[in-house]
Amino acid sequence: LGIYGLIIAVIISNEVTTVEEKAPSYTTFKAFAHFGGGLACGLSGLAAGMAIGIVGETLTQASAAQPKLFVGMVLILIFAEALGLYGLIVGLILSAKASS
Repeated sequence: LGIYGLIIAVIISNEVTTVEEKAPSYTTFKAFAHFGGGLACGLSGLAAGMAIGIVGETLTQASAAQPKLFVGMVLILIFAEALGLYGLIVGLILSAKASS
């Protein structure tokens, strides 16, 4: 999940420019689009991390009592990880809209 934030940060930092000919080339629209992309990625990563933590705790307790539940719980962990991936996708879309 942490690598998703790093990917968004690198993409956004490459698009931030300096002042050219006494006029800022980094517009307010680009700034808010990048802010929204970073926020979407960060908050979805936070939610995914909390979901993974809760499911992971439950997985260890449930698999100690019933070992057959392990595969189903791992699938739930994969779905929780997908929440963070969706945030990365939204962040990439917003960053792409800002550069166009």
